[in-house]
Amino acid sequence: MTQRAILLDCDPGHDDAVAILLAHGNPDIDLLAVTTVFGNQTLAKVTRNALSIATVAGIRGIPFAAGASRPLVREVEHASDIHGESGLDGPSLPEASFELDPRHAVDVIVDTVMSREPGTVTLVATGAMTNLALAVRQRPEIAERVKEVVLMGGGYHVGNWSAVAEFNIAIDPEAAHIVFNAPWPVVMVGLDLTHQALATPEVAADIAAVGTAPARFVGELLEFFGKTYRDVQGFDSPPVHDPCAVAYVIDPSIVQTVKVPIDIELTGTLTLGMTVADFRAPAPDDCTTWAATTLDHGRFWGLVVDALERIGDPGAAGGAGAQAAPAEGGQL
Repeated sequence: MTQRAILLDCDPGHDDAVAILLAHGNPDIDLLAVTTVFGNQTLAKVTRNALSIATVAGIRGIPFAAGASRPLVREVEHASDIHGESGLDGPSLPEASFELDPRHAVDVIVDTVMSREPGTVTLVATGAMTNLALAVRQRPEIAERVKEVVLMGGGYHVGNWSAVAEFNIAIDPEAAHIVFNAPWPVVMVGLDLTHQALATPEVAADIAAVGTAPARFVGELLEFFGKTYRDVQGFDSPPVHDPCAVAYVIDPSIVQTVKVPIDIELTGTLTLGMTVADFRAPAPDDCTTWAATTLDHGRFWGLVVDALERIGDPGAAGGAGAQAAPAEGGQL
């Protein structure tokens, strides 16, 4: 089977960490680059976390680049109540054994898309949509070259930042509006779907049984993540959102979707950041947005466990090869 080429734009983040490990460990994914954006914590912290995750997994030979440190218009917000002071509290984070690519994340996105054949690169976004919005504004022609954008964000029935708005969308709704309205296909893997991706005790046991350093790392981060979700949002088991977007790219049959017009509310007093999905009639032919609806829980977690098994135990060896760069180079 031909590998599916993806660029992962993220804000690690406990569930982002699982998404990176799934993308790296799955044989059907060609992970081209990882870019970071503010969100779960400051840009500096989530970027450091991304490099640490790469060290745990032994990811080598792809660029890691830092991007936007704040929204397009609004004041910056973070999610320390869920992800802790580091953005990845719980496990011990190794020192990164390589440095950032010198380019800004937006340039890495544009360069990656423009350097590959049209229709071959999928952009997977699991944080604020700021980097993607800046990229498509800077180089509008990337929209016709991207295969699709698969994003973890939004929801058509439920929110978490507010009653109706999801965090990744609400912290930069103007950027989300640009992404949803650009002329590329967008698959919204929102809370209606990701709240089905619960890391139950059975899931935790399956991950522990892998017995490797990366699997122990995931077990530790899920333990912390589970406690904050119980304390803050009342979940018995934590929903692990971001790898659902990667799982959709690996095997779309694991995540059922429906074609539906979706847009972003920018002005509502009570509905700012809401992803408004219009289910009143069949989607028109020119509709380019889909909403994820149903997750195959067992097959989803099977992918995660399989990826951890394939990664093996490279953390002790450390090391990864990315281009040298200043630690905070090229931010917006």
